[in-house]
Amino acid sequence: MTLPNLHIAVLLTNNDTSAFAAHFPNDGQKVVQLLQPLRPDWSFEVVSVKDGMFPSGPEAFDGYVITGSPASVNDDRLPWVGSLLDFIRAVHAARQPLIGLCFGHQAVARALGGQVARNAAGWGLGTAPTHWQVERPWMQPFHSTTTLMAAHNEQVTRMPEGAECLGGSDFCPIGSMQIGQHIWTTQYHPEMPQVFMQALLGYLADKLDTNTMARAHASLQQSADVPLFGQWMAQFIEHARNTRP
Repeated sequence: MTLPNLHIAVLLTNNDTSAFAAHFPNDGQKVVQLLQPLRPDWSFEVVSVKDGMFPSGPEAFDGYVITGSPASVNDDRLPWVGSLLDFIRAVHAARQPLIGLCFGHQAVARALGGQVARNAAGWGLGTAPTHWQVERPWMQPFHSTTTLMAAHNEQVTRMPEGAECLGGSDFCPIGSMQIGQHIWTTQYHPEMPQVFMQALLGYLADKLDTNTMARAHASLQQSADVPLFGQWMAQFIEHARNTRP
């Protein structure tokens, strides 16, 4: 059931201050650009948690989306990471809707007792598939495989207790998790348009090995399921609110 007038916080975790990053909308704005057209009566606020800013509590908004970030969820030198993990635990306790994207997926895992580690196979970069093992009510229309942009060299290696793996791939077995009816995460980037990924690959050309870059460029022949995944995200938030205890 579509819910009107929800107030959603997008928790910005991307702390990239490079000139490259400054050429594009920040990741919080990218999430708003994905979801706002799908739910024009919802209001969105980007909260810069990477600068130590947090909502007053889990009930301050009707739902939350955590963005991706080049930071590591295991980097305890960053004071805001620990604060974010605390906030995730509070949102979980309040059974508020929460979606985690890439870094957000990993932060949820670590906050609730799972593990995140560097992937021995290297970087996931370009596009990547998620093969869905289960179908959920908010996954409408359902596709058994979705493709999204990928940019990560860490991933969830152990889920928190009570989490269910919804899908993944050989490269990233835990590509998506669900916890209760209120938390859903993906290792990938529905907010990231192809033009940004193409620019990112250009920026990374002299920073990563040639095999990784060649695979990433080749993968872009597969288009990303951006509008579909945005629709699933909006429907998940509505489902989570409709099933709150």
